[in-house]
Amino acid sequence: MSAEARPLSVVPRWLWAALVLALGAQLGARALGPPASLWDAEMPPAPRAEALRIASFGEREAAARMTALYLQSFDVQGYEPAVVAGWLGAALELEPRGAYPLFLAARIYAEVPGAARTRAMLDFIHREFLRDPNRRWPWLAHAALLAKHRLRDLPLARRYAADLQRLVTAEEVPMWVTQMEIFILEDMNELEAARVMLGGLLASGQISDPAELRFLRERLEALEAKAK
Repeated sequence: MSAEARPLSVVPRWLWAALVLALGAQLGARALGPPASLWDAEMPPAPRAEALRIASFGEREAAARMTALYLQSFDVQGYEPAVVAGWLGAALELEPRGAYPLFLAARIYAEVPGAARTRAMLDFIHREFLRDPNRRWPWLAHAALLAKHRLRDLPLARRYAADLQRLVTAEEVPMWVTQMEIFILEDMNELEAARVMLGGLLASGQISDPAELRFLRERLEALEAKAK
């Protein structure tokens, strides 16, 4: 068996400890050094989440946080989306309930100038949302807003909004999250589709708040007036 094919279990624990200490020392040196040193290195491809878990001696949450910290030590302006997605995905695999990797994707990397990068990060957020809709809906909602306002891509925004409406079932989720598709349809001038969806929502009995009912009825009347 070649050295490249050896299982991770044959690597001595002292070597993993040395790697962790080396990573910590590297991050510390970067934090204490001049600002330019933070952006010198090229971001390497992410290792497998299992390798990161072993390097942290089974401390999955610690490994996830270290992974996010390490990722942030590289130049955010010149990043490669596939490489960043690899690191963020590894952090989520280590700690699936963690929100920080998706926060970084939505609020840092997706907002770096460049439509291609934004799209790549939104696609990453959408893929991860599908794994746990009721916990990860805030990041797809933000992705829908970025698709609408930053990319000016209403079909993409509608796709995300439709998945929010279809897949998010948690009771504590605000109603506006599952109503986004209606208003995006209106922006797309798909007035009949928006009217039908809004009418169905009102008829379903899901909404009990009087103020929200009044607001949605007024929106329905406005859509009907537009359609005429």
